[in-house]
Amino acid sequence: METYGSSFTNVKSYLRALSDTPHRLARRACSVSTTFEETSRVRARSGGDMKRSLRWYDLVGFGVGGMVGAGVFVTSGRASNMCAGPAVVLSYAIAGFCALLSAFCYTEFAVDMPVAGGAFSYIRITFGEFLAFLTGANLIIDYVLSNAAVARSFTGYLCTALGISTESRLRIIVNGLPKGFNEIDIVAVLVVLALTVIICYSTRESSLLNMVLTVLHLVFIVFVIVIGFTRGETKNFREAGYENHASGFFPFGASGVFNGAAMVYLSYIGYDAVSTMAEEVRNPVKDIPAGVSGSVILVTVLYCLMAASMSMLLPYDMIDPDAPFSGAFMESDGWRWVSNVIGVGASFGILTSLLVAMLGQARYMCVIGRSSVVPAWFAKVHPKTSTPVNASVFLGICTAAIALFTDLQILLNLVSIGTLFVFYMVANAVIYKRYVSIGVTNPWPTLSFLFCFSLTSILFTLLWQFAPPGKPKAFMLGACTAIAIAVLQLFHYMVPQAQKPEFWGVPLMPWIPSMSIFLNIFLLGSLDRPSYVRFGFFSALAVLVYVLYSVHASFDAEEDGTLSQKSIELVKESIEVQDHTLRV
Repeated sequence: METYGSSFTNVKSYLRALSDTPHRLARRACSVSTTFEETSRVRARSGGDMKRSLRWYDLVGFGVGGMVGAGVFVTSGRASNMCAGPAVVLSYAIAGFCALLSAFCYTEFAVDMPVAGGAFSYIRITFGEFLAFLTGANLIIDYVLSNAAVARSFTGYLCTALGISTESRLRIIVNGLPKGFNEIDIVAVLVVLALTVIICYSTRESSLLNMVLTVLHLVFIVFVIVIGFTRGETKNFREAGYENHASGFFPFGASGVFNGAAMVYLSYIGYDAVSTMAEEVRNPVKDIPAGVSGSVILVTVLYCLMAASMSMLLPYDMIDPDAPFSGAFMESDGWRWVSNVIGVGASFGILTSLLVAMLGQARYMCVIGRSSVVPAWFAKVHPKTSTPVNASVFLGICTAAIALFTDLQILLNLVSIGTLFVFYMVANAVIYKRYVSIGVTNPWPTLSFLFCFSLTSILFTLLWQFAPPGKPKAFMLGACTAIAIAVLQLFHYMVPQAQKPEFWGVPLMPWIPSMSIFLNIFLLGSLDRPSYVRFGFFSALAVLVYVLYSVHASFDAEEDGTLSQKSIELVKESIEVQDHTLRV
């Protein structure tokens, strides 16, 4: 039998099969029955099945625990002091609305195909294996880096709770290493390894631990909110602390509110990890919508109350950007103990967000391993614990190694762009899934709409960020908005839905996913240059891995080392459809 690696013809044919032409993309927009057939076939590579033991309240707990971590204790101060002022409350509301729109898109996919893997699985059945691998690889990298950052922040908040110095007690300074990599954090490593053992043991026990930590953390959050509302003053919503600074509820204007929303959106990242556990949910149709959407709504309310509490405690220009809550009480006579309480509460929040994120990253890696674009060893599910032990241990060790020596600020600069990119891709995928069906609809109208709407959103974002203020800028922004609405309305009336979900679907299609596309692009435009450099570097690395390894070993190409007959047939049928279209 001729092997895949020895045949140039097979390589060329397979690359043609992988090319995401509109007609091949149309074949990816499968019906629910076809999707389940393929996902079941791929899932069999894990050996055992993951145990369905989670209910809606478990998912709400995971969602709240994953989102309400250390982020809100840091990003809120920076957003208020540098971007939005007291209007940071609205920034959190806008960011929460954006997160809810993305959550709707995730929910439709998770209900239709309740398997582990989240965005990787969704993008793979719509846009193909290559884009799925690219987005999945970036998302896993973001998970590992952000988990390392969160683990290191645990040490800082633990020191705040204990009232000791981080540098002198819990971290070891190595003068021979470069700055930013010379503080050895043993505590962070121990926390990551301990949580790795827990998530390997049982998902159900992990849920119980998460529930306990989340409840304790919520108690501390309510405590902070109550203290802020009882001790704070409403005049701080209107007045600045220094005379030379702008006052009022909107000291930085409307643009500051949206820039603040982009900054605090990091505090919402974590709900997507809930969708990766869909394979372990007892009743996906009822539990997943309630778990995902309920957790986002609950967290949005808590964040807005925390932001209001913080704004009442101090004028926006006197808030400590790095420690907004604990800093407000640090210098107050008789209230210094509150900062220690906040440190304890933040420590619980860090543990819950880290636990949920580590659960999510392991399931992403497990499903990517099922497709064989990475070694199938990562896909193995332990027969006794029913958890992806191999993926959990590997990523846990990687996270611990990075958390050992890499500074928190360096890690934070490398996080978030990959996650926003995945949210953008999932919003596109849910529209494509609804409007394109195998051999029934032409994919060009849907692809043209997605391209035009994304391009208009990019132009709007560039104008918002770089155009000088004035009437010309307002006119151009208004023109972009009108064009986007016109394109959306034209698509809505001229292109009918090819298939509607059987159980649960995103309402107001295609308006809600389109709004999610715009908001994710808008938030991507607010990120700094190092984020894009990292994204480009890791994306190029992912493409290299895919070309040198994944394309040869992937499940789509694999059949005893040869090109699968299924892929050849897809190429032939794609060419036949293309030729027929050209003749017409």
